[in-house]
Amino acid sequence: MKKLVNDPRRVVRDMLEGLVDLNPGLALLEAEDVVLRAELPVPAQRPVAVLSGGGAGHEPAHAGYVGPGMLAGAIAGDVFTSPSTDAVLAAIRAAAGPRGALLVVKNYTGDRLNFGLAAALATAEGIPTRVVVVADDAALHATVDRAQRRGIAGTVLVHKVAGAAAEAGLDLDAVLAEAEAAAAAVVSMGVALGACTVPAAGQPGFELGAEEMELGLGIHGEQGVRRAPMAPADAIVATILETLVADAGLAAGDQVAMLVNGLGGTPPMELSVVARAALAGLRARSIVVARGWAGNFMTALEMPGCSISLMRLDAARLARLDAPASAPAWPGGGVLAPRALVATPAAPPAEHAAPGPLAATLHRVAMEVAAALEAEEAALTALDSHAGDGDLGLSLARGAAAIRALPQAAFATPASALEAMAGALRRAIAGSSGPFYATALLGAAQVLEGREANRAGWAAAFRAAVAAIGELGGAKPGDRTMLDALHPAAEAFATAQGPGPAAWQAAVAAAERGAAATAGMRPRLGRAAYLGDRAMGQPDAGASAVLVWMRAIARSLG
Repeated sequence: MKKLVNDPRRVVRDMLEGLVDLNPGLALLEAEDVVLRAELPVPAQRPVAVLSGGGAGHEPAHAGYVGPGMLAGAIAGDVFTSPSTDAVLAAIRAAAGPRGALLVVKNYTGDRLNFGLAAALATAEGIPTRVVVVADDAALHATVDRAQRRGIAGTVLVHKVAGAAAEAGLDLDAVLAEAEAAAAAVVSMGVALGACTVPAAGQPGFELGAEEMELGLGIHGEQGVRRAPMAPADAIVATILETLVADAGLAAGDQVAMLVNGLGGTPPMELSVVARAALAGLRARSIVVARGWAGNFMTALEMPGCSISLMRLDAARLARLDAPASAPAWPGGGVLAPRALVATPAAPPAEHAAPGPLAATLHRVAMEVAAALEAEEAALTALDSHAGDGDLGLSLARGAAAIRALPQAAFATPASALEAMAGALRRAIAGSSGPFYATALLGAAQVLEGREANRAGWAAAFRAAVAAIGELGGAKPGDRTMLDALHPAAEAFATAQGPGPAAWQAAVAAAERGAAATAGMRPRLGRAAYLGDRAMGQPDAGASAVLVWMRAIARSLG
């Protein structure tokens, strides 16, 4: 796997230097991978120093939570490896004063040993230091005793509670008590859709099939408690919530904070989908979600997946979560309210003219076009994926469904049919196809309004439609766009001899030649232009789509 690193042996230091360079409120110890608040008070005036850390690879944890209201410092080990005792001890000496230090430790053997020994050494030196261990991984409820569970993303909420208690001026024992209570009140569970790659290893930690997922994993690239078939997001969240609610003993009326945490490779889109399902599942149980967040809080490098953490709240713990904090990675806020929905303004009601002599033909042709676009969805998607974003097939299939949904009365006259289809496509198709087709149809409708729908009228309407597309998008023939099929087709239709169906066949033939020529054109507009010569070799998807509906019209006209 490719990674943007220099030397895997220096990746942690390089990362911390970049973080500190970008955040003036942070400082870096010269001889250890320790991040501190840049402007700590003199030792005698320092509150209890809340410190945390562990192996790197969990960014933004742990250094991202260093700042007023949260951590006084964070210690980083190599990727997924506990920092040394001496590094932890150096952090205690640098950050703590006479009031002492509290170390928030995730429940992994290396972290417990190194942080625990450093706490003992610091205490012996005269800096009273205590340790709180977070073991929030509820996925292990049937595997190990509660005290042996892993510490995962719920640790971030413990950071916030302990940091706020220290910032409020509480002594070490009181800060420890609040941190222990917070650690006991939080449960978490994760799911992975794939593995991550440790820079020094250079290969994924495990392999998953295309339709598999790992349930109940930690944050070190390891496999989960069990492998399961891939499922929709709502079903995955339901499985996680069932475990969390049962393990925490939550009941109707209980109040919680919810943290939806990305593992590094999951986009915000998917985390919001998970958050939506989690909120719905909790509210269905009458559990009050007083605060909620979604984002990357404690990752596992680039692992795709997420975890959900729930912390039981009382008034005091809620106040600690709400207390001000200015650490770089803490989002703040989290106050929730019922989903706000605003009624969509309705369009003015359509006025349909009396059906004209072409009404039945117009409706039949439109339905033939819709069927053709639906049948060619996959082929258009494949073509668009070559040089675009792969959405053309789906977009035009949506447009086809919108055309099918139009009332038959919309096809009373040529102008009304074109105008109705313009509105339907504008509403149904996002991206560029919707506006292009809508403006073309509107341009054609304006030409035909109040005009006899003879051969000359249709030819003028076709030319107007093509001109409208060029004016809207700025394209011209030769730019490798839909105009390379449409422009020659419109000219052929206007100049061809014989009856209308024969003239349309001539237009189809011209469009076919134009679309085929785009395979050898260098794109000048749209996403394909970003690829330059790499987009060549296959015809333009937009021009190919023109052939689909033009051929459908030809078939319908016989």
